[in-house]
Amino acid sequence: MTKERETRLTHLREDGRAEMVDVGAKGETERTAVAAGAVIMSPETLQAILKGDAKKGDVIAVARIAGIMAAKRTHELIPLCHPLALTKIAIDIMPDEALPGLRVEALARVTGKTGVEMEALTAASVACLTIYDMAKALDRAMVISDIRLLEKTGGKSGTWRAEDAAHGTASR
Repeated sequence: MTKERETRLTHLREDGRAEMVDVGAKGETERTAVAAGAVIMSPETLQAILKGDAKKGDVIAVARIAGIMAAKRTHELIPLCHPLALTKIAIDIMPDEALPGLRVEALARVTGKTGVEMEALTAASVACLTIYDMAKALDRAMVISDIRLLEKTGGKSGTWRAEDAAHGTASR
């Protein structure tokens, strides 16, 4: 494979037209992705959420369900994503007094021919958006931040970890 082919965007034809990648000839492997995000808020808003005092209800429970639903609908939201039969979606939402705010971590897993990075990223993003929506009456100045891929495993490219990329080391 030439260097030019390795760096070419896979969703673009030579003439620049977008297309969905054909994954038909690829083998199925277990693929996992973990993404994260955070919602920074006032300490008072964080305490109200943790006490269950938000007018709209249980912020964390609703955000968790929203993230799961979003992962399952990623192909409807992101052009050129393949619909996937996800085998696992998990959303963890943890308070972080140092932010202050809530940290979100989303895991998506599939046994298939294409990765689940977009599903994990979509889940984390929508969970963060839902936290904002559920608590905006308390704090319109909340900030959604740090949406990013933390790790992916499986497929031809193997394992990738953000911590390794930040340190210049390769994972395989």
